[in-house]
Amino acid sequence: MGKTVKILGMAVLGVVVLIMVAAAGFFYVAEVRADKSFVTEKQTPKSDPLSKQKQQWAKVPNKQDVSMQTKDGLTLKGQYIPAARKTNKTAIVIHGFSVDHHEVIPYANLMHNQGYNVLLTDNRAAGASQGSFIGYGYLEAKDYMKWIDRIVAKNPKSEIVVYGTSLGGATTMILSGMNPPNQVKAFIEDCGYTSVRDELVYEANSLYHIPKWIAQPIISVMSLYSRIIAGYWYNQADAVKAVERNKRPMLFIHGAKDDFVPSKMLDQVYNAANGPKEKLVVPNADHMEAYRKDVPQYEQTVDGFLNKYVH
Repeated sequence: MGKTVKILGMAVLGVVVLIMVAAAGFFYVAEVRADKSFVTEKQTPKSDPLSKQKQQWAKVPNKQDVSMQTKDGLTLKGQYIPAARKTNKTAIVIHGFSVDHHEVIPYANLMHNQGYNVLLTDNRAAGASQGSFIGYGYLEAKDYMKWIDRIVAKNPKSEIVVYGTSLGGATTMILSGMNPPNQVKAFIEDCGYTSVRDELVYEANSLYHIPKWIAQPIISVMSLYSRIIAGYWYNQADAVKAVERNKRPMLFIHGAKDDFVPSKMLDQVYNAANGPKEKLVVPNADHMEAYRKDVPQYEQTVDGFLNKYVH
């Protein structure tokens, strides 16, 4: 009996050690600033309509370099681009995972063409900004709240739209539940995930064929590492709970064939949202492809939403 208990104890200890080691490895892959080309979106071909948007953006004048100190002492960098005509309307455009602000230039250009000032920054742990750990939308949302406070301090009459893609979409949704200033009028999220836990469970299976029942305890340990090292628990990066708290208008966009953030996540966040809401599902569009696959429909939907809620 004693020998059996000892063997069982050693087996349990072995499993715990394996989970902790696996969690450490996956934590590095998922959260530590490093090359993550295995999940980076493909480069836009020159013939693509969104390449034309980037070319237009290159010609936009008066781009101003800006920087901001986060509450935990990081320097974040970006650009502020005033509208062609003076306006109180400002769009904050937020990029996704393992890229920088260049990835969302087409979306920034879209908002600038709509007559908005644009704030386009590198998230923490991305591009020219400082930081060693990705916040999966929670830390980023706190950072963008500070950017918003700066905009409002300079112009209390500001009308702000927060617009994010992928991780930036999740950031947008999480920020919506943080009770931002009244000057924030609307949100647009494109292919954001429901929560970091859901996304990591999905990717563990999609990329590494790890079943859910194994992935969940590994991710729970990763969350503990994240709290100790990066300062947040994974349950704080929950877009579903955030949109339940939000009462302001939100446009939800997703590609029907998204295999990185599965399109079923759109239904979860859309159904949970308690404010005025609209959604656009683009057929045959993979992750971050909704705009590219149907430029006219995408632009018309964004334009109609903004005209309805931002004046």
